[in-house]
Amino acid sequence: MLDQKIIDLFDAYTHGAMTRQEFMKRLTLFTGSVVAASAVLPLLEVQYEHAETTSGSADELETRYVEYPTEGGKARAYLAMPKKKKKRAAVMVIHENRGLNPHIEDVTRRVALAGFIALAPDALSPFGGTPEDADAAREKFGQLDAAKNLKLFLDGLAYLRTFPKSTGKVGCVGFCWGGAMVNSLAVNDPQLNAGVAYYGRQAAAADVPKINAALMLHYGGLDTRINEGIPAYEAALKANNKDYQIFVYPEVNHAFNNDTAPTRYNEAAAKLAWERTIAFFGEKL
Repeated sequence: MLDQKIIDLFDAYTHGAMTRQEFMKRLTLFTGSVVAASAVLPLLEVQYEHAETTSGSADELETRYVEYPTEGGKARAYLAMPKKKKKRAAVMVIHENRGLNPHIEDVTRRVALAGFIALAPDALSPFGGTPEDADAAREKFGQLDAAKNLKLFLDGLAYLRTFPKSTGKVGCVGFCWGGAMVNSLAVNDPQLNAGVAYYGRQAAAADVPKINAALMLHYGGLDTRINEGIPAYEAALKANNKDYQIFVYPEVNHAFNNDTAPTRYNEAAAKLAWERTIAFFGEKL
């Protein structure tokens, strides 16, 4: 198992302004040599070749890319839903700060296999979509207009409510950057029925009274950067009598659900959190 300091360094790199050059310099100091740092790097970075766990779903699911109108143009999104024709609740899947990638598309199919219409918008649609290079994608996130970006996802929820096969009930699930977006959507969309945030930045306590959606919040016990915001958020949710559940999984890291991130992924925590997530959507939607 890698030293936690190395994992925390990678977390700081992927979520901050640290350049790749600076990250590699610090990683070399931690590991003792350039050779050792190069050997550790593949254990930290995502491996999209391991992304597809739903390869046998073709007979059960209809999948395609769609576009829907949003401010300033159109948003591109990945859609997955069961082929059986009947009305279903819908769930928006919101990616990390790496954009719409093979892992998130796989998660979208997992949601659809659980019986929902699933839609994963690409926040980088204004730039022509998510680039293949993860560092290039991260740079694009720093260029997003916050108000227009929020509107892109609000418009995605509206798209799902009026989707021909939708019951009109809509939830969302997001990871990291997407988890923060779930909390933001709960504040800004009074019609949202349910939201599940995985290790995402919390909404401001002052905004909690605006939340109508039921919330489920998943956190990794070792994720100190994100977890420092839990107490104030939970106190506000409790004080305002909101419908919420919080789960902190001991001894697991940020991104514990991402099975393409070998060092941070935790199979047991991911499985339990996912079972809770699908049951929650089944109850609330």
